[in-house]
Amino acid sequence: MSKKIITLGEAIDLNAFMSVVRGGATVEFSEAYRARVRKSRSLIEKAIREDRVMYGVTTGFGSLSTRVISRTETETLQRNIVLSHSTSVGTPFSEEEARATILMILQNLGQGYSGVRLEILETLREMLNKRLTPWMPREGSVGYLSPEAHLALVIIGEGRAWFGGELLPGADAMARAGIKTTELAAKEGLALISGTTSVTALGAVALYDMLNAARNADIVGAVSLEALKGVMRAFDERVMSVRPHEDQVKTADNVRRMLGDSEVIKHFAGTRLQDALSLRCIPQLHGAAKKSMLDAKKTIETEINSCCDNPIIWDAQDEADVISACNCDSSYVGIAMDSASIACTMLAKMSERRNNRLIDDNLSGYPAFLVKEPGLNSGLMIPQYTQAGLLGDMRILCTPSVIDNTPTCVNQEDYVAMGYNASKKAIQVVERLEYILAVELMSGFQAQQFLDPKLKRSTATAGVLAEIGKTVPVMERDLFLYPHIEHLRHLIHSGRLIEIVEERIGSLA
Repeated sequence: MSKKIITLGEAIDLNAFMSVVRGGATVEFSEAYRARVRKSRSLIEKAIREDRVMYGVTTGFGSLSTRVISRTETETLQRNIVLSHSTSVGTPFSEEEARATILMILQNLGQGYSGVRLEILETLREMLNKRLTPWMPREGSVGYLSPEAHLALVIIGEGRAWFGGELLPGADAMARAGIKTTELAAKEGLALISGTTSVTALGAVALYDMLNAARNADIVGAVSLEALKGVMRAFDERVMSVRPHEDQVKTADNVRRMLGDSEVIKHFAGTRLQDALSLRCIPQLHGAAKKSMLDAKKTIETEINSCCDNPIIWDAQDEADVISACNCDSSYVGIAMDSASIACTMLAKMSERRNNRLIDDNLSGYPAFLVKEPGLNSGLMIPQYTQAGLLGDMRILCTPSVIDNTPTCVNQEDYVAMGYNASKKAIQVVERLEYILAVELMSGFQAQQFLDPKLKRSTATAGVLAEIGKTVPVMERDLFLYPHIEHLRHLIHSGRLIEIVEERIGSLA
C-alpha cells in the first residue's frame, strides 16, 4: 500500500495534521503554496534593497526594535536570534510533539505572509519526511520562541537532533539524513521562532487524543452500565428531545445503540427506578465535555491554517507593507486547551465514580473488589487508588494557565497569554484520562465473571470484552495488574476499542 500524502497549500483538518505527525504521512507542497512563498520573499528582498526600516528585518527584536541593523548585518542578526533564544530547558519534546511543531511552522510560514525563502521550508519538509527529529527542551516558554529556536538550530547545523534512533549533533544528524544545512537570510530567524507554532502543535496532539478518549468514555461507560444492570430510561430519546444539546443527544444515541440488544439490560429492566448520577448522567456530562472539545477543535483547526507570524508581509501592489502586530498571541489556543482539559477531568471524575460502584460490594452486588475471595485477595482495590492519584493530578493541572501574567522583555511584552502552558499540560491531562478509563474498563471486564452467563451481552460490549479477554485474564486471585492497565490504555489510545464497536453498530458520534 502506498504511503499517504498530505499536500500543503489548502486548509487541512486535525485528522490530516495527525496523519503526518503520528501516521508518518509524506508532506508535499502544492504549486500555490510555492508561489505565495516565493512572492512574499520577493517583497522582502525588494524592501531590503530599498533600505526600508522593518521590525525584525532591519531592526532588533522586542524592546530592541528601535535599534537599526545595517543591510550587511541582517544575516548575522537572524543567526543571533536563533542562538540567543534557544533557552528552554528540561525534558525534550517527544517525536510527535516535535513533528507537530515542524508541521505547524510549515503551515504558518507557508501562508505567504512571512517573507522566508522556499529553501527553508523545503529543509523542514525533508526533516519531516525523513523523520529527523530536533531536540527541543519543553520547559520555559511563554507561548513561542525558545522551543522553536532549538528546532531552528538544526537547520543551520547547530543544536541536536535524533536520526535513526540516535541523538546526534545537528550537523551530523542532517548529514546522515542527506539534508543540507543552510544559513538564515533576512527575516528567517525571527519567522522560524515567532508565532503560536509549538502552542498549536502541542494543543493539536492533545486534542486529537481528547476527542478519541471522549468516544472511548462512551464505550467504557456502556460496559459499566451493562455490568451494573443499568436503567436505560435515562437515555430515552424523549428525555434528550426536551434538552436538545447536540452532543448530549448523540451520546445517548451511542449508548442506546451499544446496549440495544443486551439481554442483561432487558432482564433487569424495571428492577429499580433510577441509577446513580455517574450512570444516568452519562449523556449530559459526556455531551458537555465533547462540546468543549469540539469548540477547541474549531479553534485549533483555524490556528493550524493561519499565519501567526509577526511581523506579517502584506502585498501592497508589489510593495511590502510590513505590519508589526501580534498574531503570535496564544490566547485562542490557550483558552481552548484550558477548557478542554477541564472537560477531560469531568470525564475522569465520572469514570472513577463508576469504577467505585463496580468494586464496592454494597453498591454492585458483586464480591468486594471483584475477586472471589476478598480479604485473602485485594482484587481491584488498589487500581481505584491509582485513579484517585491521577485524578488529583488532573485537578491540579486544570488550573487555567491563561489567567497567569508575567511581563517579559522589560515590559515591552507587559501582557503574556501563557497559552503554551495550557497546551503542554493538556497532553498530561489526556494521558491520565486514558489511564482512568482503562482502570474502569478493567473492572467492567472482571465483573463479567459474576453475571449470569446465560444472559448475552450486547453485540458491542461482547466484542469489547472478547478483545480484552485475548490478553487480560479473568482474575480469580491477586495478580500483577500493571501490564493489564497498560494494555487497556493502549486499546483506548490507539482507537482499537472504537474500531471494534463501530464494526458492530456503525459510527459513534
